[in-house]
Amino acid sequence: MVTSPLADALRGIRVLDLSRLLPGPFLTMILADMGADVVKIEDPRVGDYLRALPPSKGGMAGRFLAVNRGKRSAALDLKDPVARDAFLAMVERADVVVESFRPGVMDKLGVGYATLAARNPKIVVCSISGYGQTGPYAHRAGHDLDYIGLAGVLAMGGTAGGAPGMPGVQIADLAGGALWSATAILGALVGRERSGKGAHLDISMTEGALALLAAELGNQDCGAKPTRGAESLNGGLACYGVYRTADDRYLAVGALEPKFWIALNTAIGRPPNVGEIVGRPDQQATTRAELAAIFATRTAAEWDAALAQHDCCVEIMLELDELASHPLHRAREVFFSIDGGPGVGTIQQVRTPVGRPTSPRPPPRLGEHTREVLAEYGIAEAQLATLAK
Repeated sequence: MVTSPLADALRGIRVLDLSRLLPGPFLTMILADMGADVVKIEDPRVGDYLRALPPSKGGMAGRFLAVNRGKRSAALDLKDPVARDAFLAMVERADVVVESFRPGVMDKLGVGYATLAARNPKIVVCSISGYGQTGPYAHRAGHDLDYIGLAGVLAMGGTAGGAPGMPGVQIADLAGGALWSATAILGALVGRERSGKGAHLDISMTEGALALLAAELGNQDCGAKPTRGAESLNGGLACYGVYRTADDRYLAVGALEPKFWIALNTAIGRPPNVGEIVGRPDQQATTRAELAAIFATRTAAEWDAALAQHDCCVEIMLELDELASHPLHRAREVFFSIDGGPGVGTIQQVRTPVGRPTSPRPPPRLGEHTREVLAEYGIAEAQLATLAK
């Protein structure tokens, strides 16, 4: 096992996670992978909604098992004054609070940023929401598809002149929300070392997704009109696309630069012409049709073998059930397993680029660590008897 240089980077940092579903839990798993002590503060009745989504293993949902390693769970009903007081006492000893309620809910619960900062001026509160804490859409309901729709990201996927393509992953949740939140939290913790003050981080998943369009918006600022299926990297160029093989597999072709285009055409027996890379749309269509006809003559495995000696940016598109056995992912130890305990058994996990955690806890059951956590945070025994039933 390769040891991550970041496995202990956040050792000693305490995170209280009020979030649910994907953005917040994925974010706090990344923090836990870097050594932070993450406690999920969950409603005693339902907990994180992600727990209930099928399919499941041992009564715990697959999605939940995938993004909640390394954490503990404490069941607290923040609508209960006793539980709320306990949470506020925990905040005094914590470093970070993560929440993903609609704007205003934290204040209604009596645990808004002003209240938390009064108890602990060094606290970093990360609020993840669909449209931000302010503005005309602050209280508007939404999901990932809505966010990327308003961000312009949805408009850039699909075929030219056709409908937008449904993304295969939750772009706004995971990239727009979780990853920007991780960046902001780490920045706030560094800034706190200088100023001694915490911060309230307003992370809009819509804005996080929109920021991923920076390059295309740069082109627009120069007078271009970026459109679906017609840009260099979304379907406009024949040298950068997906092609079907004889066995109904697909090849991801990314031969953008002249040297890769020449290598590819040489390998497939087609006369290389670097001018084709920047040809007009009608020329791109002709080139694409020629490539499609050629790639359709052999299986993906045959093309993989034939192109192996040519550095031409072509890879077989992998299906999800092929990922764990691929030589690259095996060599890089991307997949690993942890013991989920009785009824759950072995759980497959995917490490993030920050590295594999050294000894991750299995994803917690609802309220599994309530007494343990509250005691560590200094909650009095009299309160423990009430809260940790």
